[in-house]
Amino acid sequence: MVPDKLLNGWVNIDKPLGPSSHEVVVWIRNILGVNKAGHAGTLDPNASGVLPIAIGKATKLLRALAKCDKEYVALAEFRDPVDREKLESIAKEFVGKIWQMPPEMAAVRRKLRIRKIYDLEFLEFKDNLVLFKTRVQHGTYIRKLIQDWGELLGNPGKMIELRRIRSGPFSLETAVKLQDLKDAVVFYEQGISRELEDYILPIEYGVKHLKKVIVRDSAVSALCHGANLARPGLESIDDGVEKGELVAVFTRKGELIGLGISLKSSNEIRKAKRGIVVDMEAIVMPKDKYPKMWKTGK
Repeated sequence: MVPDKLLNGWVNIDKPLGPSSHEVVVWIRNILGVNKAGHAGTLDPNASGVLPIAIGKATKLLRALAKCDKEYVALAEFRDPVDREKLESIAKEFVGKIWQMPPEMAAVRRKLRIRKIYDLEFLEFKDNLVLFKTRVQHGTYIRKLIQDWGELLGNPGKMIELRRIRSGPFSLETAVKLQDLKDAVVFYEQGISRELEDYILPIEYGVKHLKKVIVRDSAVSALCHGANLARPGLESIDDGVEKGELVAVFTRKGELIGLGISLKSSNEIRKAKRGIVVDMEAIVMPKDKYPKMWKTGK
């Protein structure tokens, strides 16, 4: 049986072609014997690659990955052989902010919206096939991107393969195949291997891309019992935090307390003497880990 200490964290699955993201989550629940699990960033059945799975209390942190950038390698097929110079010229116009309409098969409302393509690199051209890598804003459809290129080329194109190589802090370097995870659980229960401890990433891993707020020991228990963070309980805050930004709230020892919404910018918070500065949204630390250090009214 997998010990409880390993069942609050993340499993970065290298999703195979075929199953849906939801099916992968169900398999993870069965493999690890957990009740709570959820995925961040849906991958279609015909796409493979990085699929972060939250288990246990980490499911409270899934929103931390909702707006993460994604990186993909995709294979596009066009009707006719591709003019490389022309496609590269067209693709340059797509780097930056673009308007995009989700494809008809998308599981979201079809509404024109702005998305951003941060960078784009063509890896290989072969007749009517084009292999490329791109880093994009969440919610960008690579399938639609290829279709748009085809329209401008006068050479219809479609996506035939898609592999996600990064999602926020998760990349292929830490990804594990489902069968390897299953084997690791079996070996762990037999005391043969401790690979399972490497496959299950700590709960803090899923928020390491967020800016941090550090709180004083005297404020930890109050936050765990439902209080918001007041200025006197703040130890430090990262530079560049903006009002309304999602932040990760930690103890001085680097233990994750939970997520919160900053009610002011970093500079405004540092200048403040009192008042609530972070609205706590999700707590993952046990209530009794730190002693109560506040007075209760009658």
